[in-house]
Amino acid sequence: MSAFPSLAIILVAVLHLTVSGIATASHPDFQLLNVKQTLIGTKKPTPLKTFEYHEQSNASESDQGKWKLKLVHRDKLFSNTTTAFHDHSHRFLARMQRDVKRVASLVRLLSGGGGHDGDAAYEVNDFGSDVVSGMDQGSGEYFVRIGVGSPPRSQYMVIDSGSDIVWVQCQPCNQCYRQSDPVFDPANSASYSGVSCTSSVCDRIENSGCHAGRCRYEVMYGDGSYTKGTLALETLTFGRTVVKNVAIGCGHINRGMFIGAAGLLGVGGGSMSLVGQLGGQTGGAFSYCLVSRGSDASGSLVFGRGAMPVGAAWVPLLRNPRAPSFYYVGLSGLGVGGIRVPVSEDTFRLSELGYGGVVMDTGTAVTRFPTLAYNAFRDAFVAQTANLPRASGVSIFDTCYNLSGFVSVRVPTVSFYFSGGPILTLPARNFLIPVDDVGTFCFAFASSASGLSIIGNIQQEGIQISFDGANGFVGFGPNVC
Repeated sequence: MSAFPSLAIILVAVLHLTVSGIATASHPDFQLLNVKQTLIGTKKPTPLKTFEYHEQSNASESDQGKWKLKLVHRDKLFSNTTTAFHDHSHRFLARMQRDVKRVASLVRLLSGGGGHDGDAAYEVNDFGSDVVSGMDQGSGEYFVRIGVGSPPRSQYMVIDSGSDIVWVQCQPCNQCYRQSDPVFDPANSASYSGVSCTSSVCDRIENSGCHAGRCRYEVMYGDGSYTKGTLALETLTFGRTVVKNVAIGCGHINRGMFIGAAGLLGVGGGSMSLVGQLGGQTGGAFSYCLVSRGSDASGSLVFGRGAMPVGAAWVPLLRNPRAPSFYYVGLSGLGVGGIRVPVSEDTFRLSELGYGGVVMDTGTAVTRFPTLAYNAFRDAFVAQTANLPRASGVSIFDTCYNLSGFVSVRVPTVSFYFSGGPILTLPARNFLIPVDDVGTFCFAFASSASGLSIIGNIQQEGIQISFDGANGFVGFGPNVC
């Protein structure tokens, strides 16, 4: 098949929600992937710089009174604390290796269940932060930069919608990995206060302990990473918004895949996440836009009722008592080229015992579906792209194409059918992605041997996603980012 040099159309990452009538392309069942434009994102990332916290630098005030912090894709960052001077292929393969570990840990966790719930009473106005992706930092997928302590010390934090603990590495550091910013020293913070063993906050921590009258915490992650230290109440600063008495872990013994970041900002559904601690003041409401690969723009993470958009397509959130940290959604089916794939809705159902279901996760890159569903989904896509030259599979991807001679290609639409009617049609760059810098693109989904489905961050990129915890809904759109 010949290339299409006359097609000078640049695909804009447009969200199509059939319930809101937002269109994607001129033909409802096909769209264009601009190969050359997408490959721009495979260039070497820019250096990640260490700098002190300035309240004006990380936030902007909206006309609704909420605060946003910048969110940047980790592909665009580069840390001199790592040896990440690699080409796109190396970065991609490293990302897939981390992703396999992430998914394996989620499957183990959700198979075993567990978690605590509870209430919190911290006051805060609507606020937010820019988010930075952390792939080249050797840790989580996306980073956010916030101030910790008084005066605030600026730190990069991994954003994780599947975790509940907020923690940073702390001095004295008995065992710490390398991070981009100086390690936080609680001795230099006027607002740091250790939590006593008898505190109700300590009771809400799994695997809590007691040492010298202070509450000790320990968090183990599925990939072997861990953090151990003292639980404390501390002030966090988001732009010009100051949030006092946030329970955080002050980690003195830390190890794992967090290199570059100072720690982790859990925004899961449990009571000890930042969202849970803010409680009724934000109503569990937050919104994020994960910036698309290759873009110089910033994404955002925003907290508060003011973050809830008008005109979004809302899908009910499902709660799993076995895993209260995770955000489940009802998925009824998949579509390719406007045709629904023959997969039973039961394949995606969350059982009464808490197994299976569909989790939305910022920490997983590639969307996973149970094997039978994935195979039918992939085969439907392959059948409608028979005119594109195939390439060998790469890493976890078994369906790849050689698009090195193309300027743009016409591909079928890919859609998620949610329970209740909404249909999310993905931008082409969210399901056919470059895996090297020479034109190999792969169908960015994978199979899961378990019954668990995960909607990963590649598929979420460029789409405004909002969580309304008080009313139990997740919204898609109406804005793109």
